[in-house]
Amino acid sequence: MSTTTVFLDKLLGLYLIAISVAMLARKQRMLETLDQIVRSGPWTLFSGMAATAAGLAIVLTHTIWTGGSLAIAVTLIGWVALLKGLALLLVPPDAMARAYEFMGFERHFQLWMGAVLILGLWMTFEAFFA
Repeated sequence: MSTTTVFLDKLLGLYLIAISVAMLARKQRMLETLDQIVRSGPWTLFSGMAATAAGLAIVLTHTIWTGGSLAIAVTLIGWVALLKGLALLLVPPDAMARAYEFMGFERHFQLWMGAVLILGLWMTFEAFFA
């Protein structure tokens, strides 16, 4: 596994753990904040720009579709971040809010954040200890 893959696995794994734990600990506040962000032009623009930049950084340095599940996970996260960033920049706020509702983000919040936490724990463990 390349040093870039290991670094990005550590970075993304720890990031996913931190975000999911923080969101689970403050569920109601996080849901309210995310709703405000997706309905606010300036915050949606900022979030879209940040996600696009992060996604591009990963995609440009790490588009690896072979080499094991960790390498593929990093690549997939990069593409998801890029596509989410572009969606935030291009899709009207009301449509984004409906997309979150369609995904059942609020209704299945613990499930979504649990999956993110498990992904982060797996990536972190593999990157540091495997």
